[in-house]
Amino acid sequence: MTTDTVRWGILATGGIAAAFTADLIDLPDAEVVAVASRTETSAQAFAERFGIPRAYGDWETLAKDADIDVVYVATPHSAHRAAAGLCLEAGRNVLCEKAFTLNSREATELVGLARDNDRFLMEAMWMYCNPVVRRLKALVDDGAIGEVRTVQADFGLEGPFPPSHRLRDPAQGGGALLDLGVYPVSFAHLLLGEPTGVTAQAVISAEGVDLQTVAALSWDSGALAALHCSLVGGTGVTASVTGTRGRIDIPSGFFHPDHLVLHRAGRDPEEFTADPADGPRTTMRHEAREVMRALRAGETESPLVPLDGTLAVMRTLDTVRERIGVRYPGE
Repeated sequence: MTTDTVRWGILATGGIAAAFTADLIDLPDAEVVAVASRTETSAQAFAERFGIPRAYGDWETLAKDADIDVVYVATPHSAHRAAAGLCLEAGRNVLCEKAFTLNSREATELVGLARDNDRFLMEAMWMYCNPVVRRLKALVDDGAIGEVRTVQADFGLEGPFPPSHRLRDPAQGGGALLDLGVYPVSFAHLLLGEPTGVTAQAVISAEGVDLQTVAALSWDSGALAALHCSLVGGTGVTASVTGTRGRIDIPSGFFHPDHLVLHRAGRDPEEFTADPADGPRTTMRHEAREVMRALRAGETESPLVPLDGTLAVMRTLDTVRERIGVRYPGE
């Protein structure tokens, strides 16, 4: 980094790319300098929408743009390996959307590329950067609820999603698990690390992807996690962690919460809320700020979203898919 301003490139032009870019341009120390899509028309329309000076109709030109400090990869996860790998090989730093890749093999390859090229790489697990989730993690680590015994989390969308939708397309890594289940699994990993046991069941679509999955994770400590994701029913999208001396509940929208409630025997419930100055609960500015902090510090990964943790999550997702019998083309 040679300046205080971090120059971003945006790779892809879909809804998540637009949401992230809208948050980026509100940050005074961030500048979006280029965007790329598979077509010049899409890239140009996105550039005009957000006032971005350069629009590329291919990924390679963006990857080779030396004026870019970091690229945000926002393609469907089936293309993460190719897109992020192209950028890392060209010397760019990368923030890559979740699910990080289709499987742990691809994730391991990306992490290897980042480390071989001494480049920054981070999964865009914005949940880990959320101030309320960080407070929850600190409370648990400080022993506020004793030893963790149970984690529960769910994420379900009402749908319905037609067979033509990307969420039901095996070629695009469709299914509930990688799009939605990554959040409950990552939540459990945040609190307990990689599990030693995994069981799962699912409802599989005619196309061969999971419409609804339940997973039970276990740890040698005796802790358990009950996790659920669905494309066929809107759930509460809540999470809870129970310990030997208390419980912490996160209400609806657990992966981007604005408050949590700590329950301990003999005490009134304690509510912890987000600072209004942090912005709306849907903001992605927290993860953008963490990337920029790390780049300025010369770090090649974030302590909030460490690469070894991302690899562990991908291994768990692989195991869940093995249990429910979902495989993607080329695996």
